Amino acid sequence: MHSSAPLVALRNVGKTFANGVVALDGLDLAVRPGEFVTLLGPSGCGKSTALRIIAGLSEPSRGTVEWAKSGGDGTDAARRIGFVFQDPTLMPWANVVDNVRLPHRLQRVERAAYEPLVTEMLQQVGLSNFSSAYPRELSGGMRMRVSIARALVTKPNLLLMDEPFAALDEITRFRLNNELLALWQTLGKTVIFVTHSVFESVYLSERIIVMSSHPGRVFTELTIDAPHPRGEGFRTSAEYAAFCRLTTEALERANAAGGKA
Repeated sequence: MHSSAPLVALRNVGKTFANGVVALDGLDLAVRPGEFVTLLGPSGCGKSTALRIIAGLSEPSRGTVEWAKSGGDGTDAARRIGFVFQDPTLMPWANVVDNVRLPHRLQRVERAAYEPLVTEMLQQVGLSNFSSAYPRELSGGMRMRVSIARALVTKPNLLLMDEPFAALDEITRFRLNNELLALWQTLGKTVIFVTHSVFESVYLSERIIVMSSHPGRVFTELTIDAPHPRGEGFRTSAEYAAFCRLTTEALERANAAGGKA
């Protein structure tokens, strides 16, 4: 069971861009510590915009983003975020270990303090034997593993993932879905994951937030109460198929409703 108090909550959040496009309007979303929550919807429904607002990369035009306090020192949990983008955005001139070290180097953390964390994260994503390799020498799946390790190396409370597997082939995507779930269970992170894939959302999530567009807002949410760990047995089960059918129907209703949600 997860704590009832949210780690982060969006309250009546709206976002209007300079060109007048209303990307989000009246978005309410609360995510509790340790949850795996997916934002599901078509392109243009504001999923990535919501993620960027949570990350502090974009300011809401209205509404608020509320964060839990972490520890007795009152430090905002907002300062403990890892972000994985669809493009791994690795430095091509740096090898794997230097790409993973980057957040600590930018924060001017002493090398002796972060090296054990770098080693640990490379082990967690299965890249210990590729620490000296350069991005051009890696497959797409391996580059994404580097990106995930880099996001986790600062020990974030919250991991934001913006369609990280969308560009990968299906076999690699399935494998990374499995690895992500294993990491989530092992590390106990809170994850907000963005996708437009019904199948991926059902396989990964505890909760799916189905969004409607024009403007983007929550249409409905679905609880995927299948037990963990999940694997190929779940992916080929009647239970999984039923969840996918329910999610598809909800997405179709959200698309039909559009801004009337």
